[in-house]
Amino acid sequence: MQNSTTASVEGAALPSLYGFFAPGGILANSPLPYEYRPGQLEMAKAVERALEEKRHLIVEAGTGTGKTLAYLLPALRTGRRVIISTGTKALQDQLYFRDIPFLESLLGPLRVCYMKGRANYLCRHKLVTLRSQPLLSGLEEIDQFHQISEWEKKTETGDRAELGGLPEFSPLWARLDARSEACLGSTCPDYQRCFVTEMRRKAQESDVIIVNHHLFFADLAVKQQAGGAPDAGVLPEAAAVIFDEAHELEDIASSYFGLSVSNLRFEDLARDTEAMLKTKDSFATGVHFSVQQLRDRARLFFAQLPMNSDGRQPFDGREEFLETSGDLYLSVRNTLTRLEAELDQLRGVDEAPGLRKRVANLRSELEFLLESTSGNMVYWLERRVSGGLQKQSRTTFLQATPIDVSGLLDDQLFQSFPTVVLTSATLTVQGSFEHIRKRLGMGLEQGAARELVVPSHFRYPEQALLYLPPEMPDPRAPEFQEVAARCIQQVLGITKGRAFCLFTSYSQMRDLYERLLPVLDYPILLHGTAPRNTLLEQFRTTPNAVLFGTASFWQGVDVQGEALSCVIIDKLPFAVPNDPVVAARMRAIEDAGGKPFFEYQVPSAVITLKQGFGRLIRSLEDRGVLVLLDPRIRQKRYGQAFLESLPPYRVTTSITDVGLFFE
Repeated sequence: MQNSTTASVEGAALPSLYGFFAPGGILANSPLPYEYRPGQLEMAKAVERALEEKRHLIVEAGTGTGKTLAYLLPALRTGRRVIISTGTKALQDQLYFRDIPFLESLLGPLRVCYMKGRANYLCRHKLVTLRSQPLLSGLEEIDQFHQISEWEKKTETGDRAELGGLPEFSPLWARLDARSEACLGSTCPDYQRCFVTEMRRKAQESDVIIVNHHLFFADLAVKQQAGGAPDAGVLPEAAAVIFDEAHELEDIASSYFGLSVSNLRFEDLARDTEAMLKTKDSFATGVHFSVQQLRDRARLFFAQLPMNSDGRQPFDGREEFLETSGDLYLSVRNTLTRLEAELDQLRGVDEAPGLRKRVANLRSELEFLLESTSGNMVYWLERRVSGGLQKQSRTTFLQATPIDVSGLLDDQLFQSFPTVVLTSATLTVQGSFEHIRKRLGMGLEQGAARELVVPSHFRYPEQALLYLPPEMPDPRAPEFQEVAARCIQQVLGITKGRAFCLFTSYSQMRDLYERLLPVLDYPILLHGTAPRNTLLEQFRTTPNAVLFGTASFWQGVDVQGEALSCVIIDKLPFAVPNDPVVAARMRAIEDAGGKPFFEYQVPSAVITLKQGFGRLIRSLEDRGVLVLLDPRIRQKRYGQAFLESLPPYRVTTSITDVGLFFE
């Protein structure tokens, strides 16, 4: 590859799928350990056919199928631009920095580029502005500023991932990144040197563009809001999009097709406007007064929102809120209107149009959140706590999320791209794609999209044992935690640690961690005490370690070998029924005459459980035990849906079998 972000192509013809994947083919003669996988070739043929015929395709490809190469080669062979979107930056990195170089070693140079969201890139114009009028607080921020300034002189990409020493949540980076709301576009004096402009250029020259779901849907939402404006978004037109880890699409699409306004967003707008004023010779008194007034009124408005605790809660009483606190809302809205007009009057100020656009967007979004009567939206509040014990801050969010994204996705995605391929190791429930197709709007009518299930290459009956402890009480029983602690201790004694303990809630995890910490002889790593990647590296390198984790460790985590020989899950991972979005979706299904528990909660939990158990067997050499502490999988009628959806593990209720498995 020519550099860290793009590759060239020499125009040489790419091999046929059979010539690449078949026994004796190019892959067989590569340095990789090779074993012919019929499912891999079958999937590659299905993807190529979908691309040729301009049809949609949904593929469940079990772990070990080799699905990455099965969609990469057909994408490269089309001769048309294809976007590949992954669920995580980790998989995006793996594709670009491992799989593409491997393919290039076999096929020659390829035209591929790698794109992240704008917040990952430095805005050179913001850096120049901050240099001329530094507004830095503390030695740490000054040190970060110097570090970024030196790096800017030599970086070719502007990607913050190159800055190893920069804290993950650096407030200074948030003031210097290239997010679109503060972008001056083609009027920016640094437009030609802009890292985002350069990223766009490389994308236009590439056959395959590798992104992640967050960037893809953020870009789709920006284009939707801009009504097709030519400069909207960063992704160029493409003939197809392939989604890996497609089981995550509903949640990610929901967040980008929704709206969110926070007190922090008001504070950022006020700060950026004041920074603009301080760099100008003439002091715009009207703007300065409106900014001060906006800051004060926004604080009063967010303080008055009916929040009774941290976390997520419904905002069903918008009408009552407007009756009691409507004056506060109107004062904020009117101040935004006045500030927008005053910024419009500033002439010859580069930053003014961008700030005015931000004010206008904030006003229209606030109006929608308080006044909209859309029947497909759920309105809710959230308060998040950030920072350490010494310096905690609370951010309050006022949010609207689509209850059903199937219509939006049908219109914006499936009708807009000739070919959309969805793939993951976990898309079916009891062998059917009906749930995921219905939730995503991928037509259920005959012939609307092809389907394929490719079984895993792994030998699950030999490699994995599923242990269902017979003595466990119902998870809602008061004694559940105590019995769970005893069972976990017993299993970990047999496995000698080397385990993930995955929990459905943070409080459940903390409780069992505190019960087991005094009695376990193995090193315990606790989710939340360090960044996820740091904990995973510690787990891999610490003999006999046990990791206690919640949601983010259920998927996208790959630990091969004996270091991970056991995965213990506390409960069937049903979505919290009183979560505002979950509750609204369940009500909508019920209002339509359906059964929300069986049509929404059970299928969603099945896919999540498959993801959690999927952490254990990651290669043909891996062996291990899966443990589910929830007896409902055997006792309840719906438990059969879980058992019939899991890979063909050998199942036991005997702890003796667990011991024999490790002997």
